[in-house]
Amino acid sequence: MDWTPTIGDRSGPLYLRIVAALADDIAAGKLHHGQALPTHRTLATTLGIDLTTVTRAYTEARRQGLTEAFVGRGTFVKAGAAIARQVVSPGIDLSMNIPPQPAAADLGGRLAKAIGEFRATGRLESQLNYQQPGGTRSERGIAAEWLQPLVPHVTAERLVIAPGTQSVLLVFLLLHAVQSRRVLTEALTYPGLKAAAGSLGVEPIGVEMDAQGIVPQALERACDAHPEVRIAYLMPTMHNPSTITLPLKRRQKIARIIAERGLLLIEDDPYAFLTQGITPITTMIPERSYLAASLSKSITPGLRASLVVAPSEEHAAQLTNGLRASLQMSVPLALAVVVRWLREGTADAIIKAVCAEAAARQEIAAQVLRGHAYAADRNGHHLWLTLPSTLPRASFAAHLHRRGLGVVTADAFATTEAPANAIRIALGAAPNRATLAKGLEILRHSLHEGDIEAHVV
Repeated sequence: MDWTPTIGDRSGPLYLRIVAALADDIAAGKLHHGQALPTHRTLATTLGIDLTTVTRAYTEARRQGLTEAFVGRGTFVKAGAAIARQVVSPGIDLSMNIPPQPAAADLGGRLAKAIGEFRATGRLESQLNYQQPGGTRSERGIAAEWLQPLVPHVTAERLVIAPGTQSVLLVFLLLHAVQSRRVLTEALTYPGLKAAAGSLGVEPIGVEMDAQGIVPQALERACDAHPEVRIAYLMPTMHNPSTITLPLKRRQKIARIIAERGLLLIEDDPYAFLTQGITPITTMIPERSYLAASLSKSITPGLRASLVVAPSEEHAAQLTNGLRASLQMSVPLALAVVVRWLREGTADAIIKAVCAEAAARQEIAAQVLRGHAYAADRNGHHLWLTLPSTLPRASFAAHLHRRGLGVVTADAFATTEAPANAIRIALGAAPNRATLAKGLEILRHSLHEGDIEAHVV
């Protein structure tokens, strides 16, 4: 049916705004039991948003009992008005894993200044036209120079500036995984990788993890069990959601296995700029690795900038062609801002401010959640909280949702049918420290309630 949710006047994560609009329309009688909803792709096109956001919204709506889905038929309204009225849109977002935006970062002011200078120098109009996919030679040279502390031997010829890592994942899988229909990854992996793989009919094969990250012996067993698989996707730094950073020796073992087994690695490293002393796996096996160093977790996701180091100039050209075919190019104005900030040191200043705010928010979490065991990296934006058996993750998340708090359960990251009883808590989306503390207090009180099944409708 032709349903368009009203989301512009709502706050919180976009996917939850869609769920809240759906619940409101059911409660108001605009939608009725059994009515068909638009397909994921149709709604994404109507709203002008990413397909994965709609998929996440429909998944959450189904989890809350608002809808039901049937293979080959579509998604239909399931709940009546009484159930829909019980759905409360979260007032405090601890679900979206984005960097905090402290006043010292001054993103709005810096952005206005950059655009003003483009206009004053007559460059603004040129940024509103088609530009070279992957960045010009000059832009890639500036980005490569900025990346050299992390990847010492990177060159402009091997670097692609992509409109976000999500687009890179889709093209990478199209290029390298469609034939085998499988990709090796950690047992808990980035939902964007799952979404990209799912859209292409590619199965993520989860590999066992321990307290230091992906287990080398388990990776070898996975290679033996799936000899047709030629690629691996890993997030070795501040892993999302577990927060684990692979130590150097573990990275070296993983690099050796990838080289010996003839795999091709895509190393997703959006958190590397938030810490120091990290040696990317890519630097150990450059001929077998892509490094996707997104700025989404260190500056802002809105600029859609990922600095991608390819194994060779030929691989870089192949990736650029894939991006051209799917997305044409990065938004030129956003890319121009990013390159300017990289060149003049503004990016480093913003990252420094974000890191300071992240550390302060981690300290707030440590104080509020004192006595509760959770995993965290003091430089990161999220926590990984394992729940007791008396608090099943789905019921607990629904309970928090009704108390105005949004979190993400392990299901979003799992590659197995039995995910851990855990939730990810994002610290960056709350607009300020006071709001974050309030949200964490709600979480703490809920953890002390014991068996919450009786509180969940």
